[in-house]
Amino acid sequence: MVKTQETLRRALHERGLRMTPQRQLVLDAVRELEHATPEQICARVQVQAPAVNITTVYRTLDLLERLGVVRHTHLGHGAPNYSVREHQHVHLVCHDCGDVAEVPTELLDDLAGSLRDRFGFRLDATHVALSGACTACAAARRTEGRTLEEADS
Repeated sequence: MVKTQETLRRALHERGLRMTPQRQLVLDAVRELEHATPEQICARVQVQAPAVNITTVYRTLDLLERLGVVRHTHLGHGAPNYSVREHQHVHLVCHDCGDVAEVPTELLDDLAGSLRDRFGFRLDATHVALSGACTACAAARRTEGRTLEEADS
């Protein structure tokens, strides 16, 4: 995992690349936005550099992910969301309101152990999004007499 700006510059240099202003702006946007789609990142970057296009953002995100600086998670049916690599947690995504909550990966330790023991599968719990209903939406469903399954159909 790349931790410091100097380490990132060195990793780029070893690959014959350099830290361009555009790469720096994309990385800064990911850090500032915490969870963001490439389109959101592009919009943030274009505030300072209007000439940077979405293709540049996608290429930069791909490079930063290969270097271990950022990672992506699919929080729903749309574009992936990017965050800095150190930002490790499980995402809880509400079907109704779209809210995304973060919970510690340790909550999946029992599941990870069961998957490993029964199937030999190693779970990467830092790359997980679980869908359901947040507290407020679940309460609204109870008030309306709907279940999660009924609301999803």
